[in-house]
Amino acid sequence: MGLLDAVIGALGQRGGAAAGGGRQGQLINAVVGMLGNDAAGGGLGGLVAQFNKSGMGDVIGSWISSGQNLPVSGDQLSQVLGSDTIANIARQLGVSHGDAAGQLSQILPQIVDQLTPQGQAPVGGLGNMGDLLGMLMKR
Repeated sequence: MGLLDAVIGALGQRGGAAAGGGRQGQLINAVVGMLGNDAAGGGLGGLVAQFNKSGMGDVIGSWISSGQNLPVSGDQLSQVLGSDTIANIARQLGVSHGDAAGQLSQILPQIVDQLTPQGQAPVGGLGNMGDLLGMLMKR
């Protein structure tokens, strides 16, 4: 869990849920924003649907399950999420489209894995952004 631990550590040093400070904090905010029940794309359930629609349901399923996480590339994430989503994250981070997709491909599997410790997506979803940040900070 090296990268996620580093991100969580950086968030903790910035005062917990005040994650907007650096690029890592902005990236985790973007991911948590995608996964929360209050997300425009339908939260974790919507993300699972996008992966399934793209023929990559086994990949996100591995992140949710208790087994090994399958990797995902930045290009694959761009296909699943759409270039508008990646471009928005790139703008937030102040990096190129490719860099944003690459960074997201490293952290998204870890965050989904951490937020689904029972090996399945919660029936009622993951909660709102504040709840998710709280869950990550506890880990």
